[in-house]
Amino acid sequence: MLKIKVVLASVREGRFGDKPAKWIFEKAKSREGFDVELLDLKDYPFPVFAESQIPAMLGGNYTNEIAKKWAEKIGNADGFIFVTPEYNHGYPPSLKNAIDYIYGEWVNKPVAFVGYGANGGVRSVEQLKQVVNSNLAMHPVPITITMNHPWNLMNDQGEFDTSSFEKPGNEMLDQLAWLGEALKAARK
Repeated sequence: MLKIKVVLASVREGRFGDKPAKWIFEKAKSREGFDVELLDLKDYPFPVFAESQIPAMLGGNYTNEIAKKWAEKIGNADGFIFVTPEYNHGYPPSLKNAIDYIYGEWVNKPVAFVGYGANGGVRSVEQLKQVVNSNLAMHPVPITITMNHPWNLMNDQGEFDTSSFEKPGNEMLDQLAWLGEALKAARK
């Protein structure tokens, strides 16, 4: 079983992110071979990163209690799905801070992305791919889900209509599974 963590990046009041996060969480959870957990950054209220040393130098010995809990969750994962909005052409500071607080727990693991917003979260995902690949040696999967104006996908019953994302969602999860198995074997 691959342990997959779905990370909900937005922490703002009235956020929309819980809808795409729930969608991809349920989709991943229904797959054979995945053990999936949703990690909501609202549950990890990090202060702004201001530690005396960078996490890579700490070797997993974090001083912040929230970082210790976060490191445990991230450390036992085999892969991730980041669900992120786009704020001013970038990803939210809550996600940047959560990434920056730890280091080794991220390394050599695959990551998939579900972006959403007025432009589908494309720019936030592109920035994230740069950060996780070049700085954390994470491996982004090629297919990304981008939801343009996702609030327009709510039907008359108040349900989130994800039918147009089913095929690319399956393909993204296929890639996450393949890369997750390969990297899990390589880490051993």
